[in-house]
Amino acid sequence: MGKSAAFLFSMSVILSLIGIFILYESSTYSALLSIGDKYYFVKNQAVWFVLGIILCLIVSKIDYQKYYVLALPLLMGTLLLLILVFLPGIGLKLKGAHRWLNLGFIILQPSEILKITLTIYLAAWLSAKEKGRLIAFLMLFFLAVLLVAVEPDLGTAFIVAATSAIVYFLSGAPFRDMIMITILMSGSIFALIKVVPYRFERLLAFQNFDPNNLQSAPYHIKQILIALGLGGITGLGFGNSIQKYAYLPELTTDSIFAIFAEEAGLIGATALISCFVALTITGFYIASGARDTFGKLLGAGIISFITVQAFVNLASQVILIPLTGVPLPFVSYGGSSLIINFIAVGILMNISRRNKQ
Repeated sequence: MGKSAAFLFSMSVILSLIGIFILYESSTYSALLSIGDKYYFVKNQAVWFVLGIILCLIVSKIDYQKYYVLALPLLMGTLLLLILVFLPGIGLKLKGAHRWLNLGFIILQPSEILKITLTIYLAAWLSAKEKGRLIAFLMLFFLAVLLVAVEPDLGTAFIVAATSAIVYFLSGAPFRDMIMITILMSGSIFALIKVVPYRFERLLAFQNFDPNNLQSAPYHIKQILIALGLGGITGLGFGNSIQKYAYLPELTTDSIFAIFAEEAGLIGATALISCFVALTITGFYIASGARDTFGKLLGAGIISFITVQAFVNLASQVILIPLTGVPLPFVSYGGSSLIINFIAVGILMNISRRNKQ
């Protein structure tokens, strides 16, 4: 294993272990209250972590060029899974959303799988020079994004859209194409927000939020700001979070960073963000050294969806953008996300191995 691959793997493991630790000492109260097993979240996450590590190491041994011929079947299979989430008896509806498939022995979130299979397909397709492919790209782009957005999962839809646009841009797309994609993407996001009342209300609440008047903030934002404020520079100390006692919504998933910042403070939060920065730089370094265009686009697309997701989560947690419901990669609770991220890292490790970096 080369130095770049080893460092990438190490950062992924460190971030995951941080997530398991925070879940261990912050989710016991909410888990006991809602499920009756105070170690429910940490036990599941630990199992997914081990499975993710195993799959990562296995995938790292598979020549990434094999995905070139599998690109279309993988994407078609994923699109089928995205349709099946709406089928009664197979699709699992939670909190009004159709995002999961219940296969009996496992629950899958196809939108997480789409991040990697769409990246593989786009890398394979766009690695060959071709004129006039903007329309075809936009058709696939909007199909994939729409299937995720109607679940509804606008946060993941944005990550899929942003990753697709990045891969298209890196393939050598004309500047005019990128302007068109940006305009259509921005307009579509605003339309999807506008047509759903709770999304539009969330956007208005964000726009009207006065940082000098905490009472004007929506409940979730208020609790996030309280957590960040309590953390200060050095934090309250691990295990001493106050917000974990059922004050902060989604503390195991979307808002786990706020709990970490409350306990570790600005110093700990900066260290965590630095891990993501190091992961991003290493991922793009590996991608840039790939021996073929497919490898370059595949590696860049993989690290892009991890980085974009991390940015969206962290930005929403410090109130730079509206809350989106996007988990923090490797850190937040969730099996599909954790395993897909480790598989993605495994592919990057194989690209690195083929580069002999």
